Amino acid sequence: MCYVIVTGRSLLWTLLSLAALTAVLSALITPRWLIGPPTTKHTKNGTVLYSPTVGIFNRCTRLYGRTHCANFNADGLATDSKVFPECWKATLFFLSLGLAIMTVTVMAALLGCCVQSIGRKSIFNLAGVAQAIAGIIYLLGIILYAAGWGAERVRRMCGVESDAFYLADCSLGWAFYSAVIGVLLTFVCAVLSGQAEKSTASDKVQDKMNEGKTLICLA
Repeated sequence: MCYVIVTGRSLLWTLLSLAALTAVLSALITPRWLIGPPTTKHTKNGTVLYSPTVGIFNRCTRLYGRTHCANFNADGLATDSKVFPECWKATLFFLSLGLAIMTVTVMAALLGCCVQSIGRKSIFNLAGVAQAIAGIIYLLGIILYAAGWGAERVRRMCGVESDAFYLADCSLGWAFYSAVIGVLLTFVCAVLSGQAEKSTASDKVQDKMNEGKTLICLA
């Protein structure tokens, strides 16, 4: 017999896992990690003050009177390091790997409503370990991104004083903070997975099963 078990703690864990995944994914694809100093652009309609931005593999700038956003990793990880800094290539790899792991854990969280174990191992505990690993991988990616601030691309936008972990005239954009929040939520989810497992294996759940209920919802 298949039991569908949803508890307050398991639902919270599922929602936070999805939020953590979304926060990092949205940060990864957005060119708003670094914001350059305002520059003046002269147009037919007058003078426009504009701040260029750069992400992990893309950037936005002002060209021909319009905002132009594009990727600069034309050849993927084989792109020239002067165009796509080596540290940022590693960041792209680690964040993508972490996202792949988190995607699996979110699927496991959804599956956990019906299947509580795989090979006699709790699906919640397995997902929690995977989330802890994903969090560490994310953290490595973010550290490597900051280590790449001395790259030629960053110095052109932020100033020649830019160096690893120092941005000179640039500031951090919302995408960087979104990634950091995603990392923190990932570690929180790794901890909550244990609570989710306990709630679905509680005596209250067992009592509902003994009563013959197949859909069990508990606060």
